[in-house]
Amino acid sequence: MQQRYDYIITGTGCAGLSLAMHMIASGNFADKKILLVDAAQKATNDRTWCFWEKEPGLFEPIVHKQWEHLWFYGEEFYKEMPILPYRYKMIRGVDFYHYCFETIKQQPNIQLLQANVERVFSEGETGVVAGGETFYADYVFNSILFEKPTLDKNQYWLLQHFKGWTITTPESTFDHHVATLMDFRISQEHGTAFCYVLPVNDKEALIEYTLFTKDLLPDSAYDAGLKSYIENIIHLSAYEVKETEFGIIPMTNYKFERRKNNIVNIGTAGGQTKGSSGYTFYFIQQHSKALVDSLAKTGKPFVANPSWRFPFYDSVLLNILHHDTLPGKQIFSTLFQKNKATDVLTFLNNESSLAQELKIISSLPTLPFLKAAINQQL
Repeated sequence: MQQRYDYIITGTGCAGLSLAMHMIASGNFADKKILLVDAAQKATNDRTWCFWEKEPGLFEPIVHKQWEHLWFYGEEFYKEMPILPYRYKMIRGVDFYHYCFETIKQQPNIQLLQANVERVFSEGETGVVAGGETFYADYVFNSILFEKPTLDKNQYWLLQHFKGWTITTPESTFDHHVATLMDFRISQEHGTAFCYVLPVNDKEALIEYTLFTKDLLPDSAYDAGLKSYIENIIHLSAYEVKETEFGIIPMTNYKFERRKNNIVNIGTAGGQTKGSSGYTFYFIQQHSKALVDSLAKTGKPFVANPSWRFPFYDSVLLNILHHDTLPGKQIFSTLFQKNKATDVLTFLNNESSLAQELKIISSLPTLPFLKAAINQQL
C-alpha cells in the first residue's frame, strides 16, 4: 500500500521548518496530510540567524535580542548607524528548533520522520525515498542540496564560513543597545574577513569571526582570529567561552533549479541564499510565505522568479571577490560610508527601487564594477 501525503518536506532545518510553520500559521492546511523528514534531530544551539525587518515577523516570539543601532568599522571609517524603521534581530538555533517542533507536534495532520533522505523524484509520480522506504505526495518541498552543482562560465562558488563564541565577562563590558554589523579591523590575510558582535546584555555577547573565501581554514585559525579580535580590538582579557558555533554558507551565482515538475526546492537548494552576502533567513521567510499564499489561492506552490536585477548585482560582486579585483573591506566600507544605512539594508534585502540601486551603485568604484559587469555579460 502506498504511503501517500499531500505534501512532503525534506529537511528540518531553517527552510523546511519555516515552510511548515507558515502553513500552520495560515490556517489553510489542517486538512492536508504533511510529512517532514530528516535524518538529523535538531535540538542544539548549532547556529544563530540574524536579519533585519521592519515589522514583527512569524518568529517574533523567539527573537533573542534586537537592536535599532548598528556599528560599522571599515577602512579608515567607522560610525554608529540608526536603522529604524528596521530592527536587526537575532534568533538562536536552539530556540528556533524547540519552538517549531513543539508547534508542529501539536498538529495531528503533520508527521515527523527521522530518516536519511536518499533522493526525491517527480517523473510520473512524485515522492521521496527515505530510510529505504518510498513516500508519495502531490508536491515535495526539498531543502536538501544533495551535491555541489557544476558551475558554468561566469559562475562562482565562494564560501561564507564563520566560527562564533558566546562569551561572558565578570564585569559590565558591552553596550547591549548596539550591535556590531561588520568590523574589518582584523587581518585580511586570508581574504575578506570581519567580525560581528551581538551583545545580549552588558556581560554576554556572541562574537563571530567571518570570512568570504574559496577555502576553509584550519580550526585553529578561527580560534586565533577570535582570540585576537577579543583581546586586541575590543581589549578583553577576562572572559569565558560559554558556547561555540560554526557554519558554512555557499556564496554563489549558480542558478539553482527552483522547481522540477512537482518538486519545489526551498532554502539554499532553491536559491534563497543571497549570493553576495550569504544572508538566508529573511529570504526563506519571504519565499515560504509566497509558496503558502500560492497554495492557498491556487492549490499550486508556484511563485514568480525574482527580478533579474538582484542576481545580476550579486554576480558582479562575486566576480570582484573571486578575482580579488577589490578587497571586500573596501567595498563594504564604501557602501556604508557613502549611503544611508537603511538604504543599504533595503538593497541587501532585494527590496530597493531602481533609483535607490543606481545611487548605491554609483557610490562604488566605477571602473572595477563596470569591468565586472561587462565580463558577466560575455
